[in-house]
Amino acid sequence: MPSPAELPVAILAGGLATRLKPITETLPKLLVDVAGEPFFTHQIRLLKKSGLRRLVLCVGYLGEKIVERYGDGSRWGVEIAYSFDGPKLLGTGGALIKALPALGDAFYVLYGDSYLPIDYLAVGRAFLASGKLGMMTVFENSGRFDSSNVWFEAGAIRAYDKKNRLPAMRHIDYGLGVFRSQAFDGFARNEVVDLSDVQRALLGRGELAGLEIRERFYEVGSHAGLRELDSLLKKST
Repeated sequence: MPSPAELPVAILAGGLATRLKPITETLPKLLVDVAGEPFFTHQIRLLKKSGLRRLVLCVGYLGEKIVERYGDGSRWGVEIAYSFDGPKLLGTGGALIKALPALGDAFYVLYGDSYLPIDYLAVGRAFLASGKLGMMTVFENSGRFDSSNVWFEAGAIRAYDKKNRLPAMRHIDYGLGVFRSQAFDGFARNEVVDLSDVQRALLGRGELAGLEIRERFYEVGSHAGLRELDSLLKKST
């Protein structure tokens, strides 16, 4: 069994980032400036702090600019591989399915706009100990930062739905997951697949573990989130 530090990190960075326009009309989200550096540099710093150095970027829109800037990652002390969606964007799940040959048996999945100052290896250890095909980290959001979409109770996910909200949903998908490659069995290749559909299928089979995170998340998927993180990181330097 691999150690948590040996698992690669798939970073979902292929979307159009429409909420960040006009900034993202010429820049992919990972290259948006935050506190004087591209956002991806801040993500790399967090991952390296936990000892994670193998990154697989799932890219699409303007992905070539990320390759030009970061290359194989050696300058930043990490190893970066790239998986391009191709002629059409494949969605979060479809992008991961396409990247499976580079990811191996088990891997972390991090959203490309998430800034999560946590112990990533602790999440990996919890996943490996669970014996499940997937794990979702959750945060007790209670509608504060975005719409709560997870019913988490007694250490387990009871329901997850981004469209149909239940009164018991007080948590939200935190932005970090861990999966085994078998979690994607049965889903179409080179087709649009949303990761939430994979997660809900796993939940229905009893194969989706849940782990509650106490530290709040930050994001650069919106102008408000970008301003907040920019201010936070400027204060911490």
